[in-house]
Amino acid sequence: MAEAKNHNEAGEVSPSTVDKQAPSVAEENAPSTDSPEATNLPTANAPDPEAANPETNPNAAKPAAPPKREKPPAAAGEKPAAKAAKKEKAPAVEDKPFVEFIQQDYLPALQKAIAQQGVQDLEVSFAKQKVPITGFESADEYWQIIGSWENGLRQFNLYFPEEDIQGKKGFSCNEGKKPSTLESFLIDERKITLDLLVFGLVQRLNGQKWLGRN
Repeated sequence: MAEAKNHNEAGEVSPSTVDKQAPSVAEENAPSTDSPEATNLPTANAPDPEAANPETNPNAAKPAAPPKREKPPAAAGEKPAAKAAKKEKAPAVEDKPFVEFIQQDYLPALQKAIAQQGVQDLEVSFAKQKVPITGFESADEYWQIIGSWENGLRQFNLYFPEEDIQGKKGFSCNEGKKPSTLESFLIDERKITLDLLVFGLVQRLNGQKWLGRN
């Protein structure tokens, strides 16, 4: 009986099972390159949800801010909107018309200041008339503030020949008779204010020893 020969002895080369099976095994087990597939395998690169929360982790990356919207360019011939105008400062009482300032602001303030010095029967008026000074010859009439108390025993006149509180001013006073002297009043002050007009006249009357304990 003839002895059986194997493939090697017969000169035939049998195909390797590895070569034969490798292509089909690779195709069945290799992941598809057409679309990504998620796996259940853990990965060390996955971020910790708590660590990625910027509210609990200050070092966490913050989401990018949305892009700023640019204003559309102004149309041809259109001017840019002007900034809001600053609130205008209220005009000072000294800027009022002369007669209005004297009647509304100066006379009430003067009466109050003199009353605080102990004079309770002060009478004040505002009139345009001639200067009542002996020897003062003038046909002109000037605005004057006339104040008196103690039944007219003490009287003063404040003159405004220019009808302007910033202009020239005069003062006279008397006790029971016509005044004989006309004085300049507040001539060294650059800017006259309501408070300065009140203070200056009170100081002058106090210098006459007509106020307070005098």
